[in-house]
Amino acid sequence: MKTPVKILIIDDNEEITNVLYSFFSSRRYNVSTATNGLDGLKLIEADNISFDLIITDLIMPNITGTAVITIVKKKYPSIPIIAITGWGEHPEVLAAEAQADVILEKPFDLSELDKIVKKLLVKKTGGHRERKHKKP
Repeated sequence: MKTPVKILIIDDNEEITNVLYSFFSSRRYNVSTATNGLDGLKLIEADNISFDLIITDLIMPNITGTAVITIVKKKYPSIPIIAITGWGEHPEVLAAEAQADVILEKPFDLSELDKIVKKLLVKKTGGHRERKHKKP
């Protein structure tokens, strides 16, 4: 049985979080959300959750998305991260320095985001999803 892909969405804008949650849930992804970087990091560190992909806003209260990306990439370098932002003239520089895999400026097209997510997941798994086998 194939396990669903787990996506974490971190954004302090509740409307964006809700839209992304609904969009990816409707595509049968297992979606978790956080409204700030600190809560996002807590979910990432939870023992029973291993995310396949993270989408994070760059500018948020408590801990910025740039800090989240830096922390996650040091501890879990294989998790693809998409940085999204509507702030600043050159936010892609911050995201690139933090090693985000993709940077998108708000507003973005959901179908384009979906294509990027699929491409990053294929790249991560080599075209297949790992399965966990139960011992007999």
